[in-house]
Amino acid sequence: MTDQGSPKKQVNSFDVARLAGVSRSAVSRTFTDGASVSDETRKKVIKAAGELGYRVNVLARSLHKQKSDLVGVVAADLDNPFRAEQIDLLSQGLLERGFRPILLRGDPSADVADLIGSLLQYSVAGVIVTSDTPPEEICRECLENGVPLVVVNKRDPGAPVDRVVTDFEAGGRLAFEHLVASGCRKLAVVTPERSSFSINGRALAFERIANDAGIPVIPIAWGTQTYEGGLEASAHVNRVRSEVDGLFCTADYLALGVLDGLRHDYGINIPEDIQLVAYDDIVQASWKSYDMTTIVQSRRELCEITLNLLMRRLENPDLPQQVEICGVSLFQRATTLAP
Repeated sequence: MTDQGSPKKQVNSFDVARLAGVSRSAVSRTFTDGASVSDETRKKVIKAAGELGYRVNVLARSLHKQKSDLVGVVAADLDNPFRAEQIDLLSQGLLERGFRPILLRGDPSADVADLIGSLLQYSVAGVIVTSDTPPEEICRECLENGVPLVVVNKRDPGAPVDRVVTDFEAGGRLAFEHLVASGCRKLAVVTPERSSFSINGRALAFERIANDAGIPVIPIAWGTQTYEGGLEASAHVNRVRSEVDGLFCTADYLALGVLDGLRHDYGINIPEDIQLVAYDDIVQASWKSYDMTTIVQSRRELCEITLNLLMRRLENPDLPQQVEICGVSLFQRATTLAP
């Protein structure tokens, strides 16, 4: 009598070979891309594998080949709609290119170097980092191990890794020029208290361009880059409301909270009292409740550039360091007045 609670025996290539009446090497060749095997043998092996529920041990094969089809993706802030869509598009793109994504969360408490180090243990084909900038040492370890590393919207880590960066300068200029063209002369910029490389780049560009034009900017750094952080920041905007007629929020997710706080907690009319430009163009920015004017940072284009950098590096490991800029545009909605 079979014990219903006992674990099912793991099917291996020997079992498939026995049932198909072929050698074990024939089974291996059947599941190896480009390997030579007759159609008759392939059909026998596929049929036997299906009957037995056999699956190729990809990790074991990667150890044998010293390289797998796995690509590590290190990401943080997965509650952010921008990040969630970015990771979804990266995963889809990797699958379409024949790779398998492994997602590791690079939250503030996590050490990015440790996360990348753990990926190297799986003989990954490459690593994409969208969380904190990895330290130079782990970048060089990736290079020494022949593992391409692409960092997205991060500062230069000091090692010659490939990078894709959004055009912060253009984004800051577009936000400033649109607010001024819409009649604003008293500006403020809202950032999280702990700014990332990309958030800081947007804010600095906006402030620098405004200062060059002789228009001062009130900096408001408060909370986190979240809806809740935006609600908290709205209280600080309200304190200087008489000094502000134009607001640049450096991320849509943050701006959603700022908008709700200003409107519902402090009775400020947008755009009649204060005009607002945000940044990212997440899906929620187009919702009728918000209808935000925003700087468009295309997730699809950003991901395509990232994946192309990785593919080029895999095809030609000796390429010089690649740094590509992803362009931005402005989409006007109801939080600003028509110029």
